[in-house]
Amino acid sequence: MQERNRHGRSSAPRASCSEREGRAKQRAFCIAASPEEPDLRELYELLATAGVAVVGALTQRRESVHPNTYLGSGKLGEVAALAKAADANVIVCDDELTPRQERNLEAELSIPVVDRTAVILDIFAGHAHSADGKLQVELAQLEYNLARMRGLWTHLERLGGGIGTRGPGESQIETDRRLARDRISTLRRRLKAVGEARRTMRAERERTKLPMFALAGYTNTGKSTLMAALTGADVEIRDRLFHTLDPTTRVMELGGRTVLATDTVGFIRKLPHQLVDAFGATLEETRRADLIVHVIDASAPEELMAEMLSTVEMTLEQIGADDQPRLLVCNKIDQADQDRITQLRLLHPGVVLISALDGTGLDQLRSRIETIFLSEMQAVDLLLPFSAGAQLAELHTLAAQIERDDTAEGVRVHAMLSADAAVRFERFAVAPSVSGR
Repeated sequence: MQERNRHGRSSAPRASCSEREGRAKQRAFCIAASPEEPDLRELYELLATAGVAVVGALTQRRESVHPNTYLGSGKLGEVAALAKAADANVIVCDDELTPRQERNLEAELSIPVVDRTAVILDIFAGHAHSADGKLQVELAQLEYNLARMRGLWTHLERLGGGIGTRGPGESQIETDRRLARDRISTLRRRLKAVGEARRTMRAERERTKLPMFALAGYTNTGKSTLMAALTGADVEIRDRLFHTLDPTTRVMELGGRTVLATDTVGFIRKLPHQLVDAFGATLEETRRADLIVHVIDASAPEELMAEMLSTVEMTLEQIGADDQPRLLVCNKIDQADQDRITQLRLLHPGVVLISALDGTGLDQLRSRIETIFLSEMQAVDLLLPFSAGAQLAELHTLAAQIERDDTAEGVRVHAMLSADAAVRFERFAVAPSVSGR
């Protein structure tokens, strides 16, 4: 297996890919073009997740991709020869191709061509388990494929043409497009209903005013492992990209207070806009969180980590979650040496270093999350009559650092509450006690 860059140098993409070549039904030859030297590591990971073996690659540095064939015309013959020599049966592009580029490449190379978006959609289709997750993936796939339907019927279009001579090819295209648009409308209605149900559940959570943090970050940085370690949640954990698609929210105790933790889909460079749109209801959980715990991989090289950080920040901005408080967490420090750990502390002041796998640093992480939540709270002094048992129970759920004293008048409480929760209990507010609290 070989990768050839613009200078003709060859290198193996990933050793593990070659081990799969004998088993994989699809053998991919990868192509990429960009102003900077293209980096195909992430594409190799995507293909590995999709069960596709990489048998070679060719990259080209150019200011802009060719509008008709993506790569320059001089490179197409080289791609065809290298792909044939590597026994590839599919060409995979590291960018999203226009329908015209895809058709022209297939005509020039005489081999099926798919792009990065198609690979990601295929992975999502295989990893979606919930009913709404499957709806979201199907919607994204239909919207992606709608513009590409003409290419499926090119061989039939020659049978008709002109007024009064419309052939079966064009009729089939129009039928398929109409069916696809009808299905898209149906899916959007169903997803709207799902969104309404999510909003109802979210409204109930917001009524209780429980603080919530969301685990966000690049895909496969160990967010699900961290979720399980913090909450004891029974979540499936796999070492593969996009394993978690459906949002998971669990209850946990933090400093004697109940909080919510949410884990959802990981981000990736060049995340297809179809997926951002389709998973809007899912990503809403991240947008509504009081704190975003940004999880990064401590074992990644610094250059790659910087790219991952930038990608996550851009995606959070894209979904409207760029204003929330952040806490940067470096996971997988069990895979980093001491020099790397020292470097992480210098380059990312305030970072929390953890290993969700062996538990290192989890107590510090809990303490930091609790401190951030407390900084958004205010001290209150309350006097609740003994008849207000329900309100007292609710107070114990919502408040932090509760101190109570049973007096003749009722239960005197000093606690920390969020601003919203404090409004709900203001009718019980009293002056601070003589102790000076």
